[in-house]
Amino acid sequence: KSDAGDYTCVCGEEQSTASLAVHALPVLFKEELKDEEAQEGASVTLRFELTKGAPVQWKIGPKVLKASDKYQMRQSGTTAELVIRDLEVKDA
Repeated sequence: KSDAGDYTCVCGEEQSTASLAVHALPVLFKEELKDEEAQEGASVTLRFELTKGAPVQWKIGPKVLKASDKYQMRQSGTTAELVIRDLEVKDA
């Protein structure tokens, strides 16, 4: 999108200007989340990849997760991870 704007070509006393509009592509899942199984007390990492970088939000059901000792969220470019520590049966 940062390439959008008015471009001008100048040749001596003459010039021509064109406006460039850039339409953003939607963010899609390039690699989706996969089902996981783990033992009670262990940790698990859920990971996915997007077609381009964008902010993400992690939820369990309708509840939005926040970073804590239990949940660690990481995002690097197009890859995002959620680490769930000290798993309990209720985390399923």
